[in-house]
Amino acid sequence: MPPLALAYHGRAAAAQFLSAIAFRGGTAEFRLVPTRANTQPAFGCYQLDARTPIARAHGLIVLTLDGSRISAFTRFLDNSLLPHFGLPRALRE
Repeated sequence: MPPLALAYHGRAAAAQFLSAIAFRGGTAEFRLVPTRANTQPAFGCYQLDARTPIARAHGLIVLTLDGSRISAFTRFLDNSLLPHFGLPRALRE
């Protein structure tokens, strides 16, 4: 699956997207598990299930760095990618 085709330029636009769309103001809890993708920092994203002690896979986030700063992040929603990065399909809390 290709990455989610959205572009946000600048710190303020990225913060707006993350708070208003990606994480919806705290309506869902997420866990990020670090990994690497093509030498870049990446994270398996897991959404906590409010009814069980399990966090279910919710895609992969890959960061692009420019020096010590994040210049881009790409989100892949295909959970079948996670095992290729040594990540499980679910986490137990």
